[in-house]
Amino acid sequence: MFRRGLIGYLPANIAAGVVGLLTIVVFTRLLEPAQYGAYALAMSAMTLAHTLVFTWIEAAMARFQARSIERGDASNHMVTIYRAWAVLAFGFPIVAAVAVWLAPLPGALKLAVGAALTTVMARSLIKLVQERRRADGEVVAASLLDMALTVGAFLVGVAFIALGLGAAGPFLGMTAVAVLCLAITLRRELALMWGGRFQMDRLTEYAAYGLPVALSLILAIVISTTDRFLLAAFLDETAVGVYHAGYSLANRTLDVMFIWLGMAGGPAMVAALERGGRPALEASAREQSSFMVLLTLPAAVGVALVAHPLTQVMVGEGLAEGAARVTPWVAFGAFFAGVTTYYLHQAFTLGQKTRLLFVAMTIPAGLNLLLNLLLIPRFGIDGAMWATAISYAVGAAASWALGRQAMPLPLPIEALWKAGVACVAMALTVLAIPDLGGILELTLKAAAGAIVYAAVILGLDAGGLRSRGLGMVRSLRERTAE
Repeated sequence: MFRRGLIGYLPANIAAGVVGLLTIVVFTRLLEPAQYGAYALAMSAMTLAHTLVFTWIEAAMARFQARSIERGDASNHMVTIYRAWAVLAFGFPIVAAVAVWLAPLPGALKLAVGAALTTVMARSLIKLVQERRRADGEVVAASLLDMALTVGAFLVGVAFIALGLGAAGPFLGMTAVAVLCLAITLRRELALMWGGRFQMDRLTEYAAYGLPVALSLILAIVISTTDRFLLAAFLDETAVGVYHAGYSLANRTLDVMFIWLGMAGGPAMVAALERGGRPALEASAREQSSFMVLLTLPAAVGVALVAHPLTQVMVGEGLAEGAARVTPWVAFGAFFAGVTTYYLHQAFTLGQKTRLLFVAMTIPAGLNLLLNLLLIPRFGIDGAMWATAISYAVGAAASWALGRQAMPLPLPIEALWKAGVACVAMALTVLAIPDLGGILELTLKAAAGAIVYAAVILGLDAGGLRSRGLGMVRSLRERTAE
């Protein structure tokens, strides 16, 4: 299931990666630095509100859909999920409107935050559709929906910015596209709910599982957004824009890989555990973690190595210089964050001990807040990027240690040291290439680094890639000979 998911979700993640980079390229040029800072703050507010109110329901859909299918009562499961969502959705707009009205924000920022909060309900409802499709193994349907949401929101958002809506434009684009996708997909979801009934005991189980997940994600948001609010408080919105540009460039480059792996890996591990028990889970987890390290560690090192030419090409002139300083630190933080979220945290959800997940997240969240308060007033943007990298590294260690009490997962030690050796060879190669600037330097260094890394990995047969490749070649030759 994992390999099928990797192939099936690849187009969606290529689209997400391209759109993520285009978002930085286009938004940092169409929006003024202060407007881009307002967009970053509004994005943080939207993510926090979504997670606080709706994420626990989405987590329950992802975790218990496969089990409900096995038991033959999926309609009851879905009715319970959607009715809980409807109750929360009834009160959310009222609370959000009052909060925006009372917030002591400048007019442009208030407009951006208001637009961001309007998209929360539509995004959450379509997220339930996505999680149900992934859990049911509907890879093609889930992938198409992901692509429609990602590409459509970007294009409509750019159009709204061009119409003069500023930082509010991207969020209005998200809302419009999510509503359109819901109009197309909800009929199928309603059909699957036919004949089901709401079950309070089931909702209680889902809340006990999902609420700690949501609380832990809120702490994750604290790590990823506190720095922006403190930069705005101690400096200004322009500083937020500079930091967010560098942060987004590194984080999105890594995140698109981790999301792809998570789309395929999360449902695969749940299915393995539900159908084959611990032995099947062990095999699935080992395969996933090795592939994750071999793919994402060189990406983090590579982004750090080419930070200057990358920001020159991708980020608007007013933000590029500062963003280049931020990108390497955030790249390493993004590696630890991705491994933690998309692999180490699976131990808590698989073992259904999500309260331990909340405990694990309090450690890096508290450390991040403390470091930002200490470092930003003295070092500004540099303090924020240092705090990010340190917090995520500590968070990974804490999640691994506590996760062993929930559902021990194997660590890919062999893949780690082989990827580390290959990354050293890659770094020595890239650093030997002169700083030419712009697209030429970026192309030369990226190509040389990728070739050297791939050669070393194949030479070491990391993850059995060389052996599998030779096996595929032999199989193809045998079929051709027949």
